[in-house]
Amino acid sequence: MPIVQIQLLEGRSAEQKRHIIYEMTETLARVADAPKENIRIIIQEIPLDHWGIAGETMTEYRKNKG
Repeated sequence: MPIVQIQLLEGRSAEQKRHIIYEMTETLARVADAPKENIRIIIQEIPLDHWGIAGETMTEYRKNKG
């Protein structure tokens, strides 16, 4: 049973996440020759304050980047 974990920054719509799940499932089914009903996709949304870049949280980084 293929399991795919995707980590994304928070902020994407339910429709975007649905589309990601659909496309990942379609691709994995085709490339790995796996039945779609056996594929699991897990999306983990990371809060902006839990993601660091260049020594700052993503919230700070986006604010300072302008």
